[in-house]
Amino acid sequence: MYRLLLTTALAVALPLAVAAQEITVGAANVSSYLDPGRDHSNVGSQFYYNSFDTLIDRDHSKLEPEWVPALAVSWELIEPTIMELKLREGVKFHNGDPMTADDVIFSLNRMMQATFPPYVVRAKDRLANFPMAEKVDETTIRIHANREEPLWETLISLQQVMIIPKAYTMALTGDPEVAEDSDFEAFALAPVGTGPYKVESFQPGEKLVWERFDDFWGETAPLERVNVIQISETASRITALKTGEADIVTNIAPDQLSLIDNDQDLKTAGSATALFHVMIMNQNHPKLKDPRIRQAMSLAIDRDALNEGLWLGKAIVPSTHTMVEMGALHQPDLVTFEYDPERAKELLAEAGYDGFEIQYDTAATYYTNGLLAAQAIMEMWANVGIVGKVNVQEQWSGNDPEMMARNWSNPMYFADPFGSFGVMWAPDGPSEGEGRFNTDAEYAEMWERFRFSTDVEARKAAYAELMDRVKADPAVLPLYRPFESWGMKTSINWAPMPGHIPYVLDFRAGSITLTDN
Repeated sequence: MYRLLLTTALAVALPLAVAAQEITVGAANVSSYLDPGRDHSNVGSQFYYNSFDTLIDRDHSKLEPEWVPALAVSWELIEPTIMELKLREGVKFHNGDPMTADDVIFSLNRMMQATFPPYVVRAKDRLANFPMAEKVDETTIRIHANREEPLWETLISLQQVMIIPKAYTMALTGDPEVAEDSDFEAFALAPVGTGPYKVESFQPGEKLVWERFDDFWGETAPLERVNVIQISETASRITALKTGEADIVTNIAPDQLSLIDNDQDLKTAGSATALFHVMIMNQNHPKLKDPRIRQAMSLAIDRDALNEGLWLGKAIVPSTHTMVEMGALHQPDLVTFEYDPERAKELLAEAGYDGFEIQYDTAATYYTNGLLAAQAIMEMWANVGIVGKVNVQEQWSGNDPEMMARNWSNPMYFADPFGSFGVMWAPDGPSEGEGRFNTDAEYAEMWERFRFSTDVEARKAAYAELMDRVKADPAVLPLYRPFESWGMKTSINWAPMPGHIPYVLDFRAGSITLTDN
């Protein structure tokens, strides 16, 4: 139900790109908060790129990274562990405040020197090599690393280091001269950035409204207004699209695409997402400590059959934890994960499995086809003698010591194995921190070689060793890269760009156009 809000006379006087147009997006989920620093969820990933900027951006139309200026106009390494960046002048925040070097340092150090608990987690799992940023002058800042960093631009372009306003944030609660945890909690409900769309209103878990920001430093946003409303059920989203309640809908499974594509006024766009749906297994559950049981749980799952049955063969089933988006670090020749039901039976016998029930947790609708995959996995387990039970609950159970197995996702937060496997499974990372995954000195040594070597072949060799470790003592099985689709009116020209992390709703100039059919 996009509509031209300008009169014909006014529209003639303005470029087509800034004609005031409005769309409504029916989303499977809407975040309960909006703060790019603390968020690393699939849901949250959708909502930041329209409202916030990083210092360094990339050309998202390309699979291979091509770095472009954003809030920094130039950058260079002045020492192996120090990057100096020149800031763009004339940038404004959505509240009208000018962006300053102090805002940039505040934004970076809130993550690099984090004290707010959610920031501490994000700092540890991806920014641990950066102790601080410092102001040189009003247009120059420096970022320091503890040791030589092979991924400088990649990590400085992360969602988590998007720039926010210092004075605005600190004044939200308490003492306006002090950054308090309550300030960051409040910011997540009233976010302010520098992007082409400002958050006009936000109802957590229900609705988000973007409005064009006319003082944006870059090319003017093509839409006047975007309404994002949560519509949890797939059937309800498709109905909303057909009735005109929504112009774009998210998270459509392949078996539902014909309901949209057969309508002459509608179409779909989709791709195999840069994300794995995975099964995780609790290494520390008393009944699962023997790795042979977890190996059997993994070997019993026919992921090709899941792909055919749930995704019509459109998903990608990996042989190891790798994606083509990882460029030179992509290693499809590694065989870490296989389907071998006979070997699964042998391992269960060797481990003395006595038929105890293994509970598999899943939310009902959070992951496209997540519940259906869980039910199919129970049948595959039964075929090798594993007694499984699906437990449907909305609450995250990955940090529960009683959790045995469940579904999860490992997105590619940035185009490197560190940005997918590493963020989740590094020593002292989220998986180990939640108590279901164990590392030791040997694993840590492999990790260090993989993470910090400046030689690509050395990094690949170390990553292969990490995958061997995962194969021997499994805590994760990538099921597939889901083929996610968006439905939309034929009058909307939009598709997910290959250079984005998963699910980003990019409505910036050059990413979406509307035609008046």
